[in-house]
Amino acid sequence: MGSCIYSLCRQTARFGGLVLVVLALISAASIVGRALSGLGLGPVPGDFELVEAGTAVVVFCCLPWCFMTRGHATVDLFWSAFPLPMKRVIETLSSMLMLSVWFFLTWRMAIAMQGYRESAEVSFILQMPTWWGYAASMPPAIVGCVAYAWRLLENLGLVQEPAEIIGSGAAH
Repeated sequence: MGSCIYSLCRQTARFGGLVLVVLALISAASIVGRALSGLGLGPVPGDFELVEAGTAVVVFCCLPWCFMTRGHATVDLFWSAFPLPMKRVIETLSSMLMLSVWFFLTWRMAIAMQGYRESAEVSFILQMPTWWGYAASMPPAIVGCVAYAWRLLENLGLVQEPAEIIGSGAAH
């Protein structure tokens, strides 16, 4: 089960990377279009609206993989001085905190999505329904809830971390 969750997080992060590349290309095309406006080109219409919605998707796609592989920043100066039991307590508390925050964000995002859908609010330039950005972020947010819950179970010693992750050097 753990390998499936790690694989899902990895694939979700790869999708987030693909979305980020598309956003970069849209931004670059828009900048070039603005620079060459004298030649009849122009910016990509609604570029900032697309980047705004896409950036949320990228963040929700990439953070679970980062957390699962312990890629978040640590202060190694202090971390290396802590005894192993203290490190386990800190990791467990951080997993609890991340799960709580992520669940709260996902829950509130679902409520906001429903509100935007009911109000039929649209973006200014593209007239794109605002709730679409929220809807696109929901699947990776749910993946994050599963990932953070699994990571907490690992920290509590209730499930085993997959061998391919342990051997990858991802752990502290």
